[in-house]
This record gives sequence, C-alpha cells and structure tokens, in this order.
Amino acid sequence: MVRLTLNGSPVEVEDGSTLLDAARLYGIPIPTLCHDDGLTPYGACRLCVVEVGVGKLVASCSTRAAEGMVVRTNSQWVDRARRLLLELYVATSPQSKRIQDLASAMGVRECRYEAQHEDCIQCGLCVRICNEQMMAGAIGFAGRGKSRHVSRPFEQTSELCRQCGACLYVCPVCELRCQAGTAETALCNGCLNFAPACFKTYDDAMCFLEPCHACELAGPFRADARTSLRAATTAR
Repeated sequence: MVRLTLNGSPVEVEDGSTLLDAARLYGIPIPTLCHDDGLTPYGACRLCVVEVGVGKLVASCSTRAAEGMVVRTNSQWVDRARRLLLELYVATSPQSKRIQDLASAMGVRECRYEAQHEDCIQCGLCVRICNEQMMAGAIGFAGRGKSRHVSRPFEQTSELCRQCGACLYVCPVCELRCQAGTAETALCNGCLNFAPACFKTYDDAMCFLEPCHACELAGPFRADARTSLRAATTAR
C-alpha cells in the first residue's frame, strides 16, 4: 500500500495506482476528456491536472501515487488551469455538449477566443479504443504539430474496420450540443444552474454532494433551502 495526503486527509491506495485512481477511490471527482477506464492512460487533455507539493501541476491519469505525496485536487492553481483549458476547448469545438457541460460545471462564464469549430481535439480516445478494445487498429494519428490528425491508412477505409462505431461512441466532440437560443455563441451555458447551493468549496476541496440536494429543489423553495443550509453551516 502507498500512503499519501489527498486534500489534507491521509489516505492509502494500492501500489501502481494513479492519482486519478486514488481520487476516484475516495469519491473525489476529477474532470477528464481523454481518459477511459478501459484504455491506456494518455494524458492528452490535461483537464485532470492536480497539484503535487507546492505549485507543481501533473496529469493525475498518468502519474503514479508515491509514498508521502501531498496532493490537492482543487487548489487555486488547479482551478485556474482547468478553466483556461476548458475555455480553449470551447473555442476549439463549441459544438461538443460534453465540453460545454464541463465548462458550465467548472464555472467558465466567458470564452475569450474565437470559435474554430474543429471536429477533433486529439484526445486519442478513438485511436486507442480501436487498437485496444476492438483489436482492429483501423485508424491512427498522421502528421505532426498543427498537421496532426486522425486518419485511415492512406486515407482509405481499412479492411480491418468492422464499422463497429466504437470510435464515434467515445468521441467527446461527436456528441453535438443542443442548438438552443445561444447557439451562435462559443460558450453555451444553456444547461447552467443559476441557483447553486450556498457552499461550493471547503478550502481546497469541493462539495461532493451529487446530486446536490439543494439544487434538486424547485421554484421558490430553492432560496429557502439555501438560507437553511447557510444557517446550519454557520451554527456548526
């Protein structure tokens, strides 16, 4: 077993566990776009960054837990990095519902970059699921730098492709967002809850109530619920 400190609490995880595994084991949510439990960690999206020690940001999906580590999953540096990354992802693929939902959940309220409407964020999920789960290897990355893209061999459909659709299933961009009244803007926030619970954070840790019982209340009862929760917290 490996002993480390996670958000101020001493915890134990099995040898070989990643920091993302450790966080999820103890019910701490960490956002990801390129990670899937059945695939090899890739560390491409960097949304899963956590702070190790003081000011050192690492990708939790590809960083192994080590003895004595001090890890913070929602510090000021982590929150700032995730917001910036999500802002860039929104500008890259504003049509992705998954990206829009993550942006709303992380409190991103504006996008300062011009929308590009790209159909790929190079998370590598489609390539990895084709290779590792479907055992086909019908697609892969081609090119380098700005020219890097997912491609078929020689731009032709491979005989190895079984048209299973797994690549479309895992793609975070293929899931289009709802074209609501704000569809002309890069940042949607269409599903944003404008009346959240009164407490969201406890120092460096987030509120882990899911679903939030206060947010589940409807209409005029919601404000009363927030007032009651705030009074109860103050009384403690």
